[in-house]
Amino acid sequence: MAVPLYQAKAEFFRTLGHPARIRVLELLQDGPRPVRELLASIEIEPSSLSQQLSVLRRSNLVTATREGNTVVYALSTPDVAELLRAARRILTEMIADQGTLLAELRSAGLPDAAETTA
Repeated sequence: MAVPLYQAKAEFFRTLGHPARIRVLELLQDGPRPVRELLASIEIEPSSLSQQLSVLRRSNLVTATREGNTVVYALSTPDVAELLRAARRILTEMIADQGTLLAELRSAGLPDAAETTA
């Protein structure tokens, strides 16, 4: 039985649900990187990075190639970088909307929680 598309999408987004995985994908937007560079940039234990890279490989979000003794990772498709850029745009807009709401609340002259409890 085929997996419904919404379920496949949910699994895809669960794969992205770890900060180290997101950071790896962000770093790979600039091009392929060897594991040692990823490790220096992310500052997590090597075993943790290896585990996260394995999840990304199994999900086909990254590819790995061996160059001598070095394993180099790359985004599997430019669409991954576009997804990260879209997420940044969405987050920027959400934060801007929150800032606008906060400014409106402050300008309304209503007491905030600290003033009402004092």
